[in-house]
Amino acid sequence: MMFEHKSVLLDETIDSLQIKPDGIYVDGTLGGGGHAARVLDRLGDQGRLIGLDQDADAIAAATGRLKAYGGKVTIVRSNYENIYEVLKELGIEAVDGICLDLGVSSYQLDTAERGFTYREDAPLDMRMDQRNTRTAADIVNTCSESELYRMIRDYGEDKFAKNIAKHIVRARVDKPFATTGELIETIKAAIPMKVRATGGHPAKKTFQAIRIELNQELNVLNRSIDTMIELLKPTGRLSIITFHSLEDRIVKNRFRENENPCICPPGFPVCVCGRESRGTVITRKPVLPGPAEMEANKRSKSAKLRVFEKK
Repeated sequence: MMFEHKSVLLDETIDSLQIKPDGIYVDGTLGGGGHAARVLDRLGDQGRLIGLDQDADAIAAATGRLKAYGGKVTIVRSNYENIYEVLKELGIEAVDGICLDLGVSSYQLDTAERGFTYREDAPLDMRMDQRNTRTAADIVNTCSESELYRMIRDYGEDKFAKNIAKHIVRARVDKPFATTGELIETIKAAIPMKVRATGGHPAKKTFQAIRIELNQELNVLNRSIDTMIELLKPTGRLSIITFHSLEDRIVKNRFRENENPCICPPGFPVCVCGRESRGTVITRKPVLPGPAEMEANKRSKSAKLRVFEKK
């Protein structure tokens, strides 16, 4: 299968970066290279794009797609949380813009053997970086009931989290989970029939929770935003597309704290904490996809773009 991924909010993201022809830009979630190709189209001969992705399939697809851009593009297989080390190794101290598209690619969801899908029976994998040894099966088979409950409640925001966790722990006593199909059946049994008939796929939220936990998606995002802002040149921009309310909350809060880091009590006449603003939140409200994009790409519905500009 081709590495397909429709880049969400493509024009909005590229416009938000305010690309300079001779600038240096980083796409921290390269995927199939959709956003990267648009950035490269706007760069002159002196411009440069660094593309990062931890997924071997994404790296292979993007390398092929972006080959025509020659030396303007450098592709590195790494998680964007290592952006500082990657840029240091390339001799780059600061960049003009960074973008992240935090969605799981259509390719990952639709390639059954990657184990992200709840629509087919496949190995219970869900690793974004296949070099990691821990898989979704390890989480489902070894985490305690309370850990599973917390995960499904917090990351999946599923109101049946307690019951799902209980069913998983009970079922694995007889036989450890090995496939997505086995897990789906157990989740279905934990959710009332009338809810299953009206809601979306009963396993969707639990699968999302396990994927976020396994790939440490929220922790990586939370740890990385300050570093990325630090790496921007003055007036450089960080543009982040999220697909999940918890991701969006992290981005919103970290952007706000970087804009206004002062921790002095509200009544103080002057700031004495010495914490200075590192820039401005450009998007007071997130940029959302328009009706045409939502119609053309169902997966874009929950997308939100937020943008920060360095001082």
